[in-house]
Amino acid sequence: MSTTSSPAEQAIIKTTYGDMTLAFWPEVAPKTVENFKKLAREGFYNGTAFHRIIKGFMIQGGCPNTKQGESGMPGTGGPGYQIAAEFNARPHVRGVISMARSSHPDSAGSQFFIVHGDARFLDNQYTAFGELVAGDDVLERIATVPTQNSGGGEKSTPIDRIEVLSIEITPAAA
Repeated sequence: MSTTSSPAEQAIIKTTYGDMTLAFWPEVAPKTVENFKKLAREGFYNGTAFHRIIKGFMIQGGCPNTKQGESGMPGTGGPGYQIAAEFNARPHVRGVISMARSSHPDSAGSQFFIVHGDARFLDNQYTAFGELVAGDDVLERIATVPTQNSGGGEKSTPIDRIEVLSIEITPAAA
């Protein structure tokens, strides 16, 4: 093993519905992985909520406007910068984590989504950067919460708050 390479790491997303553990894919999205880990280590995600949920498609979180006391519209916030897309051939299937973005390819910042169903129509258009390795039951519970219409008419706003308590970056289990 090289002395310059860091050991593999994973993310533990601790939510009010339970924990989900993600393995990263730095070989296909190195800058995206590093950005996510940096934000997690800084506590950026602590107190945010999953603000967009579409059963059979995905659960979306990572917007700072979802923190208690914030006044910005959920789904429109970010870290104050954007990162370049790292589109890759990894398929958007259940359990894959990918960066949310606007219509501009290089507009991702902090928001992410975890695929609940098959979403291969997103392949090579969104940056997939890891996958769920534990907590599929938590993904299922979150993805099936009751939702209501949001301002845009999409029935994707959870009725109950699903908070991200923290995201911990830890050495990957061997």
